[in-house]
Amino acid sequence: MRKDVVVLGAGIVGVSVAVHLQQRGRSVLLVDRRGPGEETSYGNAGLIQREGVYPYGFPHDFGALLRYATNKTIDAHYHMAALPKLAPFLFRYWMHSRPEEHRAIARLYAPLIEHSVVEHAALAQAAGVTDLIRPTGWMKVFRSQKAMDAQLRDAEATRRDFGVNFEAFGAPGLAEREPHVRGDFTGGIHWTDPGAIYDPYALTMAYVRLFESLGGALAEGDARSLEETADGWRVRTKDGVVEARAVVVALGPWADLVTRRLGYRLPLAVKRGYHMHYKAQGNAVLNRPTLDFERGYFLAPMAKGVRLTTGAEFADRDAPKTPVQLQRAEPIAKTFFPLGERVDAEPWMGMRPCTPDMMPIIGKAHRHKNLWFSFGHAHHGMTLGPITGRLVAEMMTGEKPVIDPRPYGPERF
Repeated sequence: MRKDVVVLGAGIVGVSVAVHLQQRGRSVLLVDRRGPGEETSYGNAGLIQREGVYPYGFPHDFGALLRYATNKTIDAHYHMAALPKLAPFLFRYWMHSRPEEHRAIARLYAPLIEHSVVEHAALAQAAGVTDLIRPTGWMKVFRSQKAMDAQLRDAEATRRDFGVNFEAFGAPGLAEREPHVRGDFTGGIHWTDPGAIYDPYALTMAYVRLFESLGGALAEGDARSLEETADGWRVRTKDGVVEARAVVVALGPWADLVTRRLGYRLPLAVKRGYHMHYKAQGNAVLNRPTLDFERGYFLAPMAKGVRLTTGAEFADRDAPKTPVQLQRAEPIAKTFFPLGERVDAEPWMGMRPCTPDMMPIIGKAHRHKNLWFSFGHAHHGMTLGPITGRLVAEMMTGEKPVIDPRPYGPERF
């Protein structure tokens, strides 16, 4: 079989790349070892974070660092055995998170984020699933005035510098927005621009169906079989060997399985995360995704129930599940909102592929012809999938890119 392009990895990023290439007349094969959308894209907070121009940094506040050092929080957890291996990455991550550098990174990152909602809307409309993206935004709620004041200062600066919108409210405003939320809260911040995805897996699969309707094809295969040929690339699938002129590596946290074999030493690490769905008790309704800021867990209304998601776990990518953050969060979340019985048989775990400068790796590989990278989106894979797909497709087909791709290029490492 011969194709123009093979895309390795069928998460939201790989699917979006495949759709945009197919829309531009390329014949594309989308290859994954599992079904599309069954890894990281399956389990997330379901946000299109238009406000997220500041990628999630490493804390520089001494109090926060001391709290994380106890390893008993919901928003962060680490495996002691993994720290020696992770230490070089964490140090670089910490250095890039210094306030001045973080602000500089935000200015480079913002063009991607600015296109997140409109590019999702374009694909959702083409796929006929605009109902899966709800214009509710999302909220942070606060238990102390000190925490709210600090976050409000940051929100005002972000609005001033990047044009994102929010509404601040007190306790009465929280009761009006979320009548079934309980507890002694000072108030909150409602980011109004983001979209809330009602079912991230269903949205990814809708984009897959759009890809197939355009003539794209799927195959099950092992990306590690990728090898260069005289005029392109070859990969083995369950349906046989496929050759293509170009290949896109969109393997998320598994990208290094291919890139290292080809001689690239890209600083990619993994943050793991967990979720669980719950039925709501009685007639309780959660109207929009909501973060309990000081406790560090997130609740989102989903098709399957109310999804509880945790923060970051620093561990070896392939280490067994340790959903201790979920166990810590569940009793607190039940006092926050009337969660009923668990829906899932066991906690879901996913992995976020991260770079030390908090920006994805998007662009042409500099040592090989017709090899392209598209991974490292960390917490914003779902947010940035469609705009990344458009950007990669435009670069590969010689169109003028919608934004300057140079800040995200692999050569920066």
